[in-house]
Amino acid sequence: MKPEQLYQELKEVAEKLEIQVLEQNLRDTPGIKVRSGLCKVKGSLKFIMDKHKHIRDKVAILAGCLGRMQLDHLYIVPAVREIIDHYAAQSQSEEDED
Repeated sequence: MKPEQLYQELKEVAEKLEIQVLEQNLRDTPGIKVRSGLCKVKGSLKFIMDKHKHIRDKVAILAGCLGRMQLDHLYIVPAVREIIDHYAAQSQSEEDED
């Protein structure tokens, strides 16, 4: 699966979880370091993605976030589920090192 298609599939999984994925310019904030990630705004989950990230980085960041969610009740294309599991395990091992 091409990275662009994979990213679109991941965004659709997020929508099924009622998480809105927004791409924003996060580089124009002088003096404030902002990273892509999940947040809650007025009770709604939003995933803010830096639109300047390379598509492979977008896939890794969003897949890692989705890997922390409860996904058992959703049908996810096996190739997409595999990517989510891969990045979830990778992100978990990075957290364990901290």
